[in-house]
Amino acid sequence: MSSFSLESIADFLAPINIFEISSDEGFRETQQGKHILCNTESLPDITHADLIILGCGDSRGAFEAKIDDETPNSIRTEFYNLYKWHDDVQVADLGNVKSGFTLQDTYAALCAILKELIPLGKKIVILGGSHDLTAAQYDAYAASQKIIHISNIDARIDLDMDSALPVDNFLLPIFTQEPNFIKSYNHIGFQSYLVHPGMLETIDKLRFDCYRVGKIKDNIEAMEPVIRYSDMVSFDIAAIQNAHAPANHITPNGFNGEEACTLMQYAGFSNKVSTIGIYGLKKERDLHNLTSKQMAHMLWYIMDGIHQSKEEATIDEREHFMEYHVRFAEIESTFLQSKITGKWWMDVPEIGFIPCSKEDYLIAAKNDIPERWLRTIERN
Repeated sequence: MSSFSLESIADFLAPINIFEISSDEGFRETQQGKHILCNTESLPDITHADLIILGCGDSRGAFEAKIDDETPNSIRTEFYNLYKWHDDVQVADLGNVKSGFTLQDTYAALCAILKELIPLGKKIVILGGSHDLTAAQYDAYAASQKIIHISNIDARIDLDMDSALPVDNFLLPIFTQEPNFIKSYNHIGFQSYLVHPGMLETIDKLRFDCYRVGKIKDNIEAMEPVIRYSDMVSFDIAAIQNAHAPANHITPNGFNGEEACTLMQYAGFSNKVSTIGIYGLKKERDLHNLTSKQMAHMLWYIMDGIHQSKEEATIDEREHFMEYHVRFAEIESTFLQSKITGKWWMDVPEIGFIPCSKEDYLIAAKNDIPERWLRTIERN
């Protein structure tokens, strides 16, 4: 990263007081905090960083007028104290986004920072803050006119026009603003009783996809190619069971802690995902800091996914793939399976290889058209 780019975002960021998140003895050599490049007085050199952490504690879009760094710092406290297992994954923590005079000012600051960082090819994690910060996450791509695939993990679909809170309806401007830069949108983990039936019809008419939490829990691996093909991932802790994330006061049901970590591991593995937002923590509701611990574990699994991705071959290295040629519905296609990780890709006309599942291959082998193949063609 050039010094110019660092300087361009420095004014938007506040350094971290390391003494607030470490014990009096500091961090041991085996803990994450000992190895993270941290903005304590000045921005660190992130040239070799794989993962960049940004805190953004502005929750004015959901709660009372609350602006502080306590939320991201509580996650840092738990994450920095975890054991380091991935020596090949370098983490840099750029500190906390300074909240603006208005919520829109905070959106603009977060957008400006992400717009600078995304082209660097790093994986950026935003620790929020209310879920409406997703709008600023998307705006960073739109500002660069980059057409993207989005995966949003949430118990609800935030299109409630009857609410005055941005956190309840921030998806509307994302979906409707012109020009629009969304190629596909995947809503992962919705809970039927929290979603108006007509809303699913609206989502389907836009050729977007929704996945109910019960279906995913039956086969969570089906979400791996969905997330692997995304550019941007947003995760609201409302998608996690209250027992695993007590700060979630929306519903007692949802993903358990391990499932949430698995979804984040998928995001970490993807070479396409560039930003991941983990939102919705309200510190005052967090019993025994369990939600902060949960979010810290999710961060650890993003690192684990990055570690696994470093072992994967590229599509061009065909010696590392099993190659299957299939003909279905008068269409010839090629499926690839990695010999290293077992993950699958399929060739789609005029698009190239996209992530898929073994089930997609088995469907094609039976002379049927995989739905993933059809949906991809529809959007292009």
